[in-house]
Amino acid sequence: MDQNRYSMSADIGGTFTDFVINDGISGLASTGKVLSTPKNPATAVLEGVKQLIPNPSEIGFIVHGTTVGLNSFLERKGARVLLVTTAGVSDYYTIARGDRRDLYTLQYRKPDRLVPRRDVHEVRERIKWDGSIATPLHLEDFEPIIDKIKREKIQAVAVCFLHAHAYPQHEIQARDILNRALPEVSVTLSHEVAREWREYERASTAIMNAYIAPRIESYLHSLKEEMHPMGITSTLYVMQSNGGIMTADAARKQPIRTLLSGPVGGTIGGVALSKRIGRPNLICIDMGGTSFDMSLVVNSQPSVSSSTILEGLPVLTPIVDIHTIGAGGGSLAWIEAGGLRVGPQSAGADPGPACYGKGGTQPTVTDAHLFLKRLGRKSLLSGRMTIDEDESAQAIRGVATQLSLNDIALAEGMLTVINAKMADGIRTITVAQGIDPRDFSLLAFGGAGPMHAVWLAEELGIRETIIPFSPGTFSASGMLQTDVRHDLAFNYYRAISQVDPLDLRRVFDELAQEGRTALEAESVSMSDMDFELSSDMRYIGQEYSVNVRISKEVDLSEIERSFHEAYRGRYGHATPGAPVEFVTLRVAAVGDIKGKFSGFQISKSRQEPMIDTRQVIFDGKTYPTPVLRRDWIPINAVYSGPTIIEEDSATTVVPPGFETHIDQFGNILIIKREA
Repeated sequence: MDQNRYSMSADIGGTFTDFVINDGISGLASTGKVLSTPKNPATAVLEGVKQLIPNPSEIGFIVHGTTVGLNSFLERKGARVLLVTTAGVSDYYTIARGDRRDLYTLQYRKPDRLVPRRDVHEVRERIKWDGSIATPLHLEDFEPIIDKIKREKIQAVAVCFLHAHAYPQHEIQARDILNRALPEVSVTLSHEVAREWREYERASTAIMNAYIAPRIESYLHSLKEEMHPMGITSTLYVMQSNGGIMTADAARKQPIRTLLSGPVGGTIGGVALSKRIGRPNLICIDMGGTSFDMSLVVNSQPSVSSSTILEGLPVLTPIVDIHTIGAGGGSLAWIEAGGLRVGPQSAGADPGPACYGKGGTQPTVTDAHLFLKRLGRKSLLSGRMTIDEDESAQAIRGVATQLSLNDIALAEGMLTVINAKMADGIRTITVAQGIDPRDFSLLAFGGAGPMHAVWLAEELGIRETIIPFSPGTFSASGMLQTDVRHDLAFNYYRAISQVDPLDLRRVFDELAQEGRTALEAESVSMSDMDFELSSDMRYIGQEYSVNVRISKEVDLSEIERSFHEAYRGRYGHATPGAPVEFVTLRVAAVGDIKGKFSGFQISKSRQEPMIDTRQVIFDGKTYPTPVLRRDWIPINAVYSGPTIIEEDSATTVVPPGFETHIDQFGNILIIKREA
């Protein structure tokens, strides 16, 4: 028995939980899907293990992406949180910021706080900006707070004191007091989840962590406990929002790091693919049943921010930049003011598209594809799930009649509307940011992404479209291609002209040592550690900063030169010679975990790839279109569109006028045929 034979990832989605299993003996990776179990997501993970791995005790590495924390926040089903602040400043969380990000929103309302004012409590303490103690922590002030928590059965506490990001001793004392009196209550300290200035943003992050902590702690604990009887003894890892992974024990302490745990896997898979096939710049699109996620890979690196805003609430945590809109295979067509609309409403998994035969009556994007023959009755899950063409036709006819359109015009119109909506979403992360999408290749995955990719590329002027092998489980495969990662930060307000290089190196060394300790706690060996240095910098007098990568030599002249280049790349101009300052120093401590994923290998037991011919409609015309089984297409094969390529997890649609090439790794490359 090989205790380290299998590496496995599980990506929990709204409808399906996707699995990728890498067999270390055969070198082959396989995929699987089971229905998700929203009431207890762990059930689907355990069911997938039972179905897909003959002997679970041979699992040596397991990682999964979870949306438990994000869903708890979005559905407002988190714990009741009590906020403890410094006396005299307890209104900063309620007041928040005075700026309005949407200038012309006349009906603007401040986002609802996670902690109402009645649950914000003060204690007397004050540490000044220089670390000197102006007011000692008054222990007696915690007595009424503890009484209230017990009396009202509050589950979580967030503590955020002034200047605690630099001088956390009072926050640590507060936790000791609360833990002794309330051992069952989850306590979050602001300096541990967001060691950065700005009390409101730091408090918001601590509260978010406290809000989702009890549910994530319970979920991960139960998942680990239920794995033991199956013989699984390997460490359970969880995908982080920053693109790295962490142990489940670490995730239970800082659940805020897992907010975008699921969608990030696709971006990291894009990074690995970018390096493998030599495409440094990729626009990654992940289209599922309900949502459409977009992200960028630039110079073979993910686009990562040090903060984000979720439903109007700031979160100070490193996070891969992912933009999401409501557009998917289940998006519903509807009529508004005499015009056709598609999405963001979705049929979901129940009742699902009309063609599922589960009671859905409104047409969806999936119904349009089926009506136009781009999908066949047995296209989904290699025929294990059949879909009803008559139900799709009836749903489409109902809306077409109301708009005085023929059925074909409505079906193609639905796809045109949803494609335009998704193209606008991509422009938000490219053109609106000063980035030309024509400098990128389009990487499409998810169950529905490969059906729309060519039209999106055409709309945006992108020359090449890439469909990876098994696009429906691509996010899960990305989780097997990342590393353990911890992000450390230290506020460092200094004009670059006044910085002592030795002091700058000292701070970076201290951050690296902290990261080294965190990696050692997760069993990463010293030889597998790496440390990436960067700093948030700005021109003196400005409010916002740009992040600048710093080499390990920490050369000030090189850092200043890199800042001007980064600023020019972000804003289109720079002012060399103007005074520059550091804001925050950052270190990413990365631990390499080798041998998790060897890539998909094409089956050697090939058959004739063409399995059918369908009369598919493109631009109102019918084309006899070959339907190919992807597993059986040989490397370096070339096909002229129209072509339909089916596989277990997705269907790729190639319209007339485009050419398909299968590269040496089994990826589908699609380009427009030259005139």
